[in-house]
Amino acid sequence: MSEWITNRNPIYEVLRSKRRQIYRLLVAENIQISGRIAEITRLAHNQHILIEQVKRSDLDGIDGHHQGAALSVGGYPYSDLDSIIRMAESQAEPLFVLLLDQVQDPQNLGTLLRSAEAFGVHGVILPSARAAAVTPAVVNASSGATELLQIAQHNLAQSMDRIKAAGGWLIGLVDSSEALLPEKINLSGGIGLVVGNEASGMRHLVKEKCDLLMRLPMQGQIDSLNAAVAGSIALYLARQARS
Repeated sequence: MSEWITNRNPIYEVLRSKRRQIYRLLVAENIQISGRIAEITRLAHNQHILIEQVKRSDLDGIDGHHQGAALSVGGYPYSDLDSIIRMAESQAEPLFVLLLDQVQDPQNLGTLLRSAEAFGVHGVILPSARAAAVTPAVVNASSGATELLQIAQHNLAQSMDRIKAAGGWLIGLVDSSEALLPEKINLSGGIGLVVGNEASGMRHLVKEKCDLLMRLPMQGQIDSLNAAVAGSIALYLARQARS
């Protein structure tokens, strides 16, 4: 089944990564061929992809915020946990995995995936059910980071067991005074960082499987951060510890 990717950065990353089947590229008539659009058309030409000039109204029917282009592609190519573990081994690095427990908002998922790519995770695990998948909206929210990541859909509890068997520690991010602050946790080794649902946090079984629970220090009057912001900060702290 095909789907439409819109906005310039996501389209560029899809073309650059060469991971998806690509059918055709639509470009608005009279658009200036410069900057990112020039890079997109160059990649499309090099990959022998059909480029069609269309009216902006045609693109509006696909996405009202298309930025002058739309790319018809096949579905997202999910990876698997073993491939993620092998990537860490091939890079001779401690395992660094992000596990998302039923994160459902596409914007939050996209933000977390963008942060995961920026901070060098080896892969991301999404639950097989009751969670947002990698849809065009998520690709757009991640600014195309999805195309550069190894993302697997798998049973979360089984994935946690596999990460432990590979030598990783599971660290659950929570908003609780009983959890440890980051400076009390060794984030430099093999870890699986677990971020829970936007409203209810981690499920009980997932929290029970965590080796440690971590909270972020809060100084202001706001008592919590949303899942995407908190998860992104935790990923940054882990990356700093591994530098």
